[in-house]
Amino acid sequence: MLSGNMKGRESIQEPRFDYYNHEVPDIDLSDCEFPHVIEIYDFPQEFRTEDLLRVFCSYQKKGFDIKWVDDTHALGVFSSPITARDALGIKHTMVKIRPLSQATRAAKAKARAYAEFLQPAKERPETSAALARRLVISALGVRSKQSKTEREAELKKLQEARERKRLEAKQREDIWEGRDQSAV
Repeated sequence: MLSGNMKGRESIQEPRFDYYNHEVPDIDLSDCEFPHVIEIYDFPQEFRTEDLLRVFCSYQKKGFDIKWVDDTHALGVFSSPITARDALGIKHTMVKIRPLSQATRAAKAKARAYAEFLQPAKERPETSAALARRLVISALGVRSKQSKTEREAELKKLQEARERKRLEAKQREDIWEGRDQSAV
């Protein structure tokens, strides 16, 4: 039995962190050179890229990449400054994060040295398996199991994508040249 000499020795330990009233710090990233990049630091040397990707798994679909600085520092590259600011609110026991403006000299130097590779992460464009299917079928010399309506629907989808891409390019050019958009 544990009831021994414990009478009158009650003690309650107060928690070190108040997780119920957690507030995300309001960090201004507008003055930062790379507002979509954060520094990930103070994690175990044994951590690998997969481990860091697990910490930020909710951001992978939105566009997230990791660039290593050294064994305990990495740069997190997000698709936008808004997503990066949102990620700064994450609390994790094994990883600390901060904006690049507050990062170590080594992390800032790495960011400047690799500026062209730190462009915001972008989603992979919408793709179609039509070309691959055609190449394989023609190389093997077999008939396609795809129905005529399926082929036509896929062809229409590709044509719509081409037209959308052409329109976007024209709009970008018009904006660059200062042409009136209402005439389009």
